Amino acid sequence: MGRKMEWAARADHMKGVPRKMLIMAVGAFAKVVANFLNTTSVHNADTLINLVQSRPQGVPLISVSNHMSTLDDPVMWGFRGFPTMDAELARWVLAAEDICFKNSILSYFFRVGKCIPITRGGGIYQEHMNEALERLSDGAWLHTFPEGKVSQEDAPIRQLKWGTASLIVRAPVTPIVLPIVHRGFEE
Repeated sequence: MGRKMEWAARADHMKGVPRKMLIMAVGAFAKVVANFLNTTSVHNADTLINLVQSRPQGVPLISVSNHMSTLDDPVMWGFRGFPTMDAELARWVLAAEDICFKNSILSYFFRVGKCIPITRGGGIYQEHMNEALERLSDGAWLHTFPEGKVSQEDAPIRQLKWGTASLIVRAPVTPIVLPIVHRGFEE
């Protein structure tokens, strides 16, 4: 079985019930943190919402953002008006294998939650980059943190990993690419 658990990432795993329950629970957590425990303001939210809900059939979306804390994803999706608790619309995200997939329980949680394990330093042709390409070929939304790590510097991103660019270039249908910049999650 291992910690890869591709079967848990499938939409039909247990008729999708674990994914719906997990996305709803994590989405509710994100809403509470973003709206009740913090002051959140979002600029151009309608652009993201429209791309998530209404982009042309079969056209993938890649969103990219800076990475300020381990809770960026999911909290950054908790803002008012965003369909945070909809498992169908939820993003796929590249997640660090050494952090999110340490054991079977974490692996199951993150796979059900639409996370794709990525080995830091494993290069752009590693096994699960093909899974990310499959999601893009399905017309899905994929979020990436192209810095490849948490960086709490309040400065422009200086060094990006090649993975996101390789996904854009290798995707069978050219994805829509949406950059996102957020601040304050390190607090």
